[in-house]
Amino acid sequence: MTARQHAQQLLDFIDNSPSPWHAAALIETAAKAFLFERLDETAKWQLQPGGRYYVVRDDSSIVLFALGRKAPAEAGFSIVGAHTDSPGLRLRPNPATASDGLVRLGVEIYGGPILATFTDRDLSLAGRISYVDDRERIEHTLVRFERSLLRLPNLAIHMNRGVNEDGLKLHKQNELPLLLAQLAGEQLPQPYFLALLEQGAGIGAAQVLSWDLAVYDTQKGAFWGANQEFIANGQLDNLASCHAALQALLDENILSQTDSTLVCAFFDHEEIGSESSIGAAGSFLTDMLQRINLAVSPDAEDAARALARSFLISADMAHAYQPNFASAYDPDHKVLVNKGPVIKFNANRRYSSESVSAVRFIHWCEEAGVPYQRYSHRSDLPCGSTIGPIASSKLGIRAVDVGCPLWAMHSIRESVGVLDHEYMIRVLKRFFKGD
Repeated sequence: MTARQHAQQLLDFIDNSPSPWHAAALIETAAKAFLFERLDETAKWQLQPGGRYYVVRDDSSIVLFALGRKAPAEAGFSIVGAHTDSPGLRLRPNPATASDGLVRLGVEIYGGPILATFTDRDLSLAGRISYVDDRERIEHTLVRFERSLLRLPNLAIHMNRGVNEDGLKLHKQNELPLLLAQLAGEQLPQPYFLALLEQGAGIGAAQVLSWDLAVYDTQKGAFWGANQEFIANGQLDNLASCHAALQALLDENILSQTDSTLVCAFFDHEEIGSESSIGAAGSFLTDMLQRINLAVSPDAEDAARALARSFLISADMAHAYQPNFASAYDPDHKVLVNKGPVIKFNANRRYSSESVSAVRFIHWCEEAGVPYQRYSHRSDLPCGSTIGPIASSKLGIRAVDVGCPLWAMHSIRESVGVLDHEYMIRVLKRFFKGD
């Protein structure tokens, strides 16, 4: 498969994943095609040698694993971690209000999006609806409005003369509600909104009790550049890493020929600190690895032996150099688009990379014929973080933080290089292949 084909698959993956719940469902569908079997956390596990399994927790976090030819105590776990969520806007519990005949939907800010990029875009809603069915059972389902449903119109420059000098600043409470519709006659905003949910989900409005709905951009992903060497889409941070890890794992040559147990852990809630039952700071991955060890070996010491032999690649995006803003970067650590995966370093352990783990990743890059780069943030700017330090500290295993170079991180429309995505898939395949 060519780099462009991989990039097109990535665009399709993102276009079909307008929310973390949709992303996890799409990952589950892909895993099933490779004969992965879903496990129930409430049941006892009977794992077969060479078996392929996955667990979904709360619909938006998913862990896939394939047992290797050797027990984890002898060959360890080879783990790639990424996250399914992206910063943006989420609908409030009582969202619909009306003024001057216009229905608006109230939103909360999720994570750290660049709010100005949400203005004047074709927006819609996607996520999960919880309801009571005809038998009084609590159920939930995915919902997505394909059409452009919402908008955040900008203020005309005639009323905001300093916008080009001072930047667009939006009041988080008063200026973020999204325009939905014009009311007709005596319509009330909340029943109007519930009728819309009924239309989108096919569930009676009276049955719908709660929802987790994200705002997403309906514009499809696209190639751009004179040579079509770049792609643009929403949620590249971090669905690009999820897709790369999934493509690396779902390869019959990889799945059938490795000694270690292969794991892909895709977490929700990274953008808000990972502190949840389904985030990287929760017990999800720890629970999975412990239960795998217990199913394979009754010896309690084997669990510690397995972790001591394990390695984690935390795959998240990296800040690509943008020459219009040269002063934002450390001049000795500029990473370039289409020049290979980035190893991310921070002395205060905001990233998990250190010399030993970095050298191992460099070794895999060289064996895969993939270029690599090193990144360090400016010392006078606060640095972001990833699931790497969280997961590696909980598990006590060595880890490295890597990612593809990305422009406009946390914008509603981000950009990466076509070549970099294929590079990342190749090096993750090499990692999963083992020594």
